[in-house]
Amino acid sequence: MRLPTTGPEPVLDGHSRALFEAIDAHPHAPVAVGIQGPGGYGKSATLQELALIYRRAGVAVRTEPPDAAERVDEDCALLVDDAHLLDEARLRGLCRLVEGRRHRLAIAYRPWPRQSTMVELADALKRDGSPLLLCPFTEEQTATYLAGMYGTRPPAALARYVHAQTAGVPRFVDRLARALPPGEPPAEAPRSAVLRFAAELEDLDDRVRGLLLAVATGQRLSLPVLTALLSADADEVDETVKAARATGLLGPDDRLPPIARHALVALIPATHRVAVCARLAELQMQRGAPVLPLVRTLSGAGVSADSLAAVFEAAGNEALVDEPALAAELFATAAGAGRPTTARHALAAALAGDLDSALRLSDRLIAAPGSPERADGAAVAATALTHRGQAARGAELYRWAGTPSAVAFAAIGYLGAGHLEESDRLLLHAPPPDGPPTLLASAALLMARGVRETIGGSSTAALSALVQASALLEPAGRAALLPDSPAALAALVALHYGEFDIAERVLDRAVAARTGGALMARRHRLMQAWILMVRGRTAAATQSLATVTTEGAPLEARDLLFATALEMGIARRNSDLTALARGWALARDAVVRHPVDLFTLLPVGELAIAAARLGELAALLPYLRDARVLLDRLGSPALWETPLHWSALHAAITAEQPAAAEDHVRALAGLAGHSRYGAALAAAAQTWVEVLRGVVDPEKVEAAARGLYEAGLCWDGARLAGQAAIRTADRRAMTTLLDCARALQGRPAGPRSAGPRSAGQPAGSSTTQAVGTPAEGRLSDREQEVADLVLAGMTYKQIGDRLFISAKTVEHHVARMRQRLGCGSRSELLARLRAMAAQRSAGEPVGVPWPRQPTP
Repeated sequence: MRLPTTGPEPVLDGHSRALFEAIDAHPHAPVAVGIQGPGGYGKSATLQELALIYRRAGVAVRTEPPDAAERVDEDCALLVDDAHLLDEARLRGLCRLVEGRRHRLAIAYRPWPRQSTMVELADALKRDGSPLLLCPFTEEQTATYLAGMYGTRPPAALARYVHAQTAGVPRFVDRLARALPPGEPPAEAPRSAVLRFAAELEDLDDRVRGLLLAVATGQRLSLPVLTALLSADADEVDETVKAARATGLLGPDDRLPPIARHALVALIPATHRVAVCARLAELQMQRGAPVLPLVRTLSGAGVSADSLAAVFEAAGNEALVDEPALAAELFATAAGAGRPTTARHALAAALAGDLDSALRLSDRLIAAPGSPERADGAAVAATALTHRGQAARGAELYRWAGTPSAVAFAAIGYLGAGHLEESDRLLLHAPPPDGPPTLLASAALLMARGVRETIGGSSTAALSALVQASALLEPAGRAALLPDSPAALAALVALHYGEFDIAERVLDRAVAARTGGALMARRHRLMQAWILMVRGRTAAATQSLATVTTEGAPLEARDLLFATALEMGIARRNSDLTALARGWALARDAVVRHPVDLFTLLPVGELAIAAARLGELAALLPYLRDARVLLDRLGSPALWETPLHWSALHAAITAEQPAAAEDHVRALAGLAGHSRYGAALAAAAQTWVEVLRGVVDPEKVEAAARGLYEAGLCWDGARLAGQAAIRTADRRAMTTLLDCARALQGRPAGPRSAGPRSAGQPAGSSTTQAVGTPAEGRLSDREQEVADLVLAGMTYKQIGDRLFISAKTVEHHVARMRQRLGCGSRSELLARLRAMAAQRSAGEPVGVPWPRQPTP
């Protein structure tokens, strides 16, 4: 019998405990018990415990089995391990002793191999009672074993980890526990525990080793696959499975414990592992089963694809939807081995966002006169060019490709570039498709019709068509190569139409469905950030934008234009002139790289306002003229014109160009009847100009501000009310408008003062004290707001813009704070304010400043 491993007390289940208690109670009584279990399940430890019981009772213990003719002393206990490995003579001898029923016998064996005499011995043992069948530890038993080893109860996480890694196999539990300190579980099994598998792996039969390696791949293995892999018939495969289970490495559920799988991968020679994996991949592909997991293993091992090119190609097809970058690598490998995968390689590269590779590969296809994949190459090139701002060139390639989806995308591209006649020619005279319409073709046609409806048609119908197209594409959209997604176009139309909620919902669904794969993911997140920005949620917009700009890969031209416009728009709304100046160079570069088209009017308009703020509006005027020419060619569609005029109005106001501002006011008035959104912008535009002239009608201003808010332009509405408030000399009107601005901004209305403004008090000042003036050493609510913003590093002008008061009033508040707190200098005041802020358990969050608004 094997010498036991020194360790903790054995962990017993009910059957083992009953056996030990029975023998301990009657150690001199004859007994014959069979102990069955796979390798590592504790047979040797069980025999060792029985030996201790017998020796404590004064019974001699023998471990060597007799042969057929040998006599065994009836006074000793015969404990035999690994009976399944004994020769015929010794098994016959054990059978004779069991049948005599005069000896103390405990015989341990594995369930396989089962030669005929071993079967006779097992049957004889069963006639004397049920055999002791050893099982893996439960999680609780694993914890008990660890407690015995460490001398203390292990953390629950460690017990769970050990049990999960070993599947409760006692030998594996012991190996892993000896390599781990009694603390938190590690990221992976220690190498010292893995190395202890080496001896038993070396002893494995070749077929058993091959079977275990196949199981280690994680694939579901059918009998036909196993017969081919192991070069065995069905009966031989069955015997091999039994042999693998008997080792203890393969569980009763035909799975490998994680630590055993780790050992197989780490200790079996790579050549053997790769050979099994490659053969299994070929067999799986022949059956039409997935091969990608197997190819991952082969790729990691640096296997040449010369003999497995078809397998790598099949794996590329499987990876295309969820992992296009991996698919591109696999197609490239297959192509290097002679497979015709260039078109799919180009498609995968484009879906992964690698447009350089996509253009290079697609150009190669287009230039091959006899290639049947020229149309596929043209579609990939058209998509890449559209993302890089070349909508017209992309439309030409789509038209040349000629597939139903390509023709629809060409029509969209021509509309975006202002070529209405070309677009209509394609939509009205396109030949019927040769085959049944696919989801992509149907969605593309809906997209084209939706965009066409925005040009002189019904904006509601346009938005409906685009939303339907987005929903239609969701089931298969991850592998759809799109110049623009229906969700992004729907969001654009919704933003131009004032339906911000619809824009949010359609984008959320597209992000969840991963429509357009990685190529469109950034576009969708940028559009989501845009909605947050125009609603005044600049902090959330900044976070959303960061998920795009911090990914590392450079942005394509269209995405870069939107990203830079977002950065400038957020900085403008935060009155962050430093950020505006810092981002201007990149913004100029983004505008230069992307020609103006119908779908980039929003960022062009936003950049025009930022340019005016920096005194650089002249640099954007050519692009605004291009936008004007584009819209004129399309018949001046109201849906697309309205937001552009709104942006141009504010650029003109900021640049102090009153005549240009008046032109845009008149244009917006002419577009007011198109939609409620247009009417809200028109009313607000007229009110803006009046306010800047010093004409403040509180009711009209509040109505216009609330109209902007209801249209989704929350920041603009609050800004209009705030700017009107600081320009009126009417104290009551000022208070009303300030309350309106705060309400639209999502802040509580300010306290109303109890008396009129003093003669020397600036317009918009809120320093007049009401009943309940703060005591010395304490700040009023308004002073606390100013203090928070001073600590945030804002200038008096920025604080005034933020709180809708003048810079002079801010200065007055700061002076009052110094007096109230007894501070002799600004630095002393700042130190005192920081100390007070630290003592407050909770306070109003520091807001973001409003932008400057010069008077024309």
